[in-house]
Amino acid sequence: MEYGTIEREVFVEAAPDVVFEVVSSPDHLKHWWPDDARYEPTPGATGEIVFGDCDAGGMAVAFTVVDARPPHSFSFRWTHPAEEAAAEGNSLLVTFDLTPKGDGTLLRMTETGFREMGWEIAVLEEQYRDHVTGWDFYLPRLVPYAVGLGARR
Repeated sequence: MEYGTIEREVFVEAAPDVVFEVVSSPDHLKHWWPDDARYEPTPGATGEIVFGDCDAGGMAVAFTVVDARPPHSFSFRWTHPAEEAAAEGNSLLVTFDLTPKGDGTLLRMTETGFREMGWEIAVLEEQYRDHVTGWDFYLPRLVPYAVGLGARR
């Protein structure tokens, strides 16, 4: 296996501007992915996303916005050491590309940078599998949330 890129596509019955908000806004992100998110959705902004309770085994993960082009794409780097600037080799790059399709939006998620992290093969395999499992769990949660949000607008 290559362990280089994770790619997923989901169709969302909501307009691209709604889906963009769902993948870029910390207020919306925490409804389908992390338990909390603290960052400004503008290029260069840094912050963190939080999984679980940090006082009970959860973790905060560094997060840096790379690009935001509403309603077309949003990308960020994550998993880098909090005291370091996110860059190729110390972080993974996630990109959400949004394409209008019929009455909704085709969302394409791509995560890259696994091989560039310099991990031993066992760690690389484990991290890649963990992220595949994570995206396969979380991305389907995005769909009904975005549809509901779009219906309320």
